[in-house]
Amino acid sequence: MEQKRLYRTIENIYKEAPKLKTNEEIMEYVLHELIKNEEINIRGGRIWKLADDKKKYILIEQAGDVEIIEDHYEVEVTDYNVFKDIGKYRSVVAEETDKYLIKKGIYHYSATGVGERYKIRPLKDDEDFYFLYQYLIALNPDRYDDDLINTLNIVSTTLSSILRSRRIETKALENIEDLEKAREIQRSILPEHEYKFGNYEIFGVSIPEKIVGGDFFDYLLSSDKDILGVAVGDAASKGISAAAQALYVSGALKMGVEFDIKMTTLIKKINQLIYDTFPYERFVTLFYLELFNDTKGLCLYINAGHNRPVSYKAISDEVIELYTTGPVLGPAPNQNFYYERFNFDVGDVMLIYSDGIVEAADKDFKFYTEERLMKVLKKYHALSPKEICEHIIEDVQTFSAHGAYSDDKTLVVIKRSK
Repeated sequence: MEQKRLYRTIENIYKEAPKLKTNEEIMEYVLHELIKNEEINIRGGRIWKLADDKKKYILIEQAGDVEIIEDHYEVEVTDYNVFKDIGKYRSVVAEETDKYLIKKGIYHYSATGVGERYKIRPLKDDEDFYFLYQYLIALNPDRYDDDLINTLNIVSTTLSSILRSRRIETKALENIEDLEKAREIQRSILPEHEYKFGNYEIFGVSIPEKIVGGDFFDYLLSSDKDILGVAVGDAASKGISAAAQALYVSGALKMGVEFDIKMTTLIKKINQLIYDTFPYERFVTLFYLELFNDTKGLCLYINAGHNRPVSYKAISDEVIELYTTGPVLGPAPNQNFYYERFNFDVGDVMLIYSDGIVEAADKDFKFYTEERLMKVLKKYHALSPKEICEHIIEDVQTFSAHGAYSDDKTLVVIKRSK
């Protein structure tokens, strides 16, 4: 399952949950629902809670097709150095060392941290501080593959953000004056809608679902004015938290472009900054593209877990998708990101968008979908970027006018005119 779909699945599971009072009840409910979901390929799992003395983890729930472990079984922190790795990297896959658990058929396990991350003072002066998560979720997948860590990271960041949001909501009410200030700050990071660069015409728009949102887009001109960066991002958190992440990423991109940092290095650094700065928030997706002021039409792009842009190709009269090139930003440190190449021919049009476009829902909760977006693009490809954008936004708004679900909507249209 794609990372964004997995995030949405977990969030929907939480929305559909009965009224649950404690964090443990929420996590237990989500665990059972994840195991039921045939698309995620998890056959069982366990939830461990850090004891008050921060010296051991206690089993509080187990579910699925797994051998039953005795209730409230405890494992000592000092017996598992891997707990420190989870505190550092969030998610791990490791070999089991506990003799009792091995007897229960657990030879390998995958685990991810959820909730608060506590800084632990070492017993010896010559040892470094380390971190322990409030909860650990150990999942038994059908297979251990390269996507497993990304799956664990999405589970961790989504659940951690849900728990944190609940805590915040119980302590404070929205302050309208502060929200208005936040809206003005957010508006300040968005560029003018229309932009011309070399042989390209560009038009972008961002419509927050609430007063503030997590979507943003930007046009970033290099110091020598020969390269234009186009960025579209989506912070998966909500409200003020999402707006803060969007502002942070936008500023980091501006600074990186100003100092001519190589694309892959820049995105890697931003990922590390988000991981260090927003440890309790959900992830950020980002599509970043560089256009060149030449006649060849070459562009380079990195897609960090964002929706796949679609492009109308004038030569073949078809619409294609640009695929993801790396994971979402934030859940894990030390990630590598790779760029891909794309060629703009004269008349080609590219749409970069957030999931508020394709996941806009009608009254029957049916999504707008990428397929419908591609049909609208093909129909109006001959128009200007502004006109294409207006037609798409109008079609999305008409489609979802009576729908119950809504999200931030961002759309950037790029067209090579000559």
